[in-house]
Amino acid sequence: MEPDNGSVWATERYGSAESWNYVGKDGATERRRNLREGESTGNCIFGLFKRIFLPQGYPESVSKDYLQYQFWDTVQAFCSSLSGMLATQASLKGVGVGDQEATVTAATITWLLKDGAGMLGRIIFAWQKGSKLDSEAKKWRLVADILNDVAMFMMILAPHFPAYFTLIVCIAGIFMSIVGVAGGASRAALTCHQARRDNMADISAKDGSQETLVNLAGLLVSLVLIPFVTDNPQLTISLFFLFTILHLFSNYKAVRSVVMETFSEARLLIVMQQYLRDRQILSPEEANQREPVFLEFRKSVPIKLGVRLDQVVRSSEELNLALKNNDMPFLIGVRNGCIYVCLRPDASVRDEIRAMCQAVCLSNLMTSRESAAQQQSHWEMVHESHEMMETLFKPFIKGVEAAGWDMHRTLLDWDEWRVEWKAKSN
Repeated sequence: MEPDNGSVWATERYGSAESWNYVGKDGATERRRNLREGESTGNCIFGLFKRIFLPQGYPESVSKDYLQYQFWDTVQAFCSSLSGMLATQASLKGVGVGDQEATVTAATITWLLKDGAGMLGRIIFAWQKGSKLDSEAKKWRLVADILNDVAMFMMILAPHFPAYFTLIVCIAGIFMSIVGVAGGASRAALTCHQARRDNMADISAKDGSQETLVNLAGLLVSLVLIPFVTDNPQLTISLFFLFTILHLFSNYKAVRSVVMETFSEARLLIVMQQYLRDRQILSPEEANQREPVFLEFRKSVPIKLGVRLDQVVRSSEELNLALKNNDMPFLIGVRNGCIYVCLRPDASVRDEIRAMCQAVCLSNLMTSRESAAQQQSHWEMVHESHEMMETLFKPFIKGVEAAGWDMHRTLLDWDEWRVEWKAKSN
């Protein structure tokens, strides 16, 4: 039946699902085409699963690396759940479960000491490393899982050393507290990266649902394994190492799958060094693949960002040298083989990127001319790096924007010092 002059076609869309409706004069509606999820039983089940465990609007509402990261994150969570079962069983045995001579008081004191050590470790770690968890989220995500495996291994071994059981579980508790801080904070940073519609809460909630489902699956598998590993330390250790290998491998694959488009110190250094070599701009995918995730990120010349003015200059003469031909809202100086950068309060994100790029250029000059450092002063190299940036920075910025880098914010590890200065007029 064709629609008459008083009828219209209407198209509805819900995410990627689409339906066409024919609306007649009397308001009656006839569905002509239906591609909506739920057309078949299989699609209905998939649609329900998607609504329960994936963020609303998936895949448009999340980053492109979301699915791959969540897959490997699910694998590592399952392996961690099974390893945790083995560690928990060993801990309960160590505090006296099943031992008629053990007292409730002794077990309670041991558990309280373990929890107390963990609380102190949590506070101290957050104080010392809290500011690094944004800029080095991938590295600390991996470190957290390595420490988690170390802590569980210590808890498995602890019952075999009864004289040192309390000390071992307290150290393990400290490691587990670090895992809680580093893992939770770095996961929050990754959630911020994945959220493309300001939907961090939805992504975090669905991640919690996914983890709960995985832990439930791990619980069911643990119920099958417990009778076999009880009083069988050889099998316990063997299974633990198997789960640990899978856990670390899946964690490595997970962090390697993340492609962050914001500049951290490591990623900006990689991109800038490549640009200085051959004027090639690396894409976020290429730079993230080269970003180190295991060891502490080190540079040939250390760079300190957002420092006090007295770390850059020590006298009015040095201040004049720092301001020579420099109208940028940052100052750069060299002290004891380290490059220091201080900012004015009005420095923008682009100014921060330029300051870091100039520091990288200065680092290259200092490294290449190390043997001639006595003949050429540091201030001459600072001025030379400034001249280099006058030529290189504009095409560099255009290149990184075209390559897909986010220039609205950075994850550079700036300290909080900001300095006002004013050049003396003649």
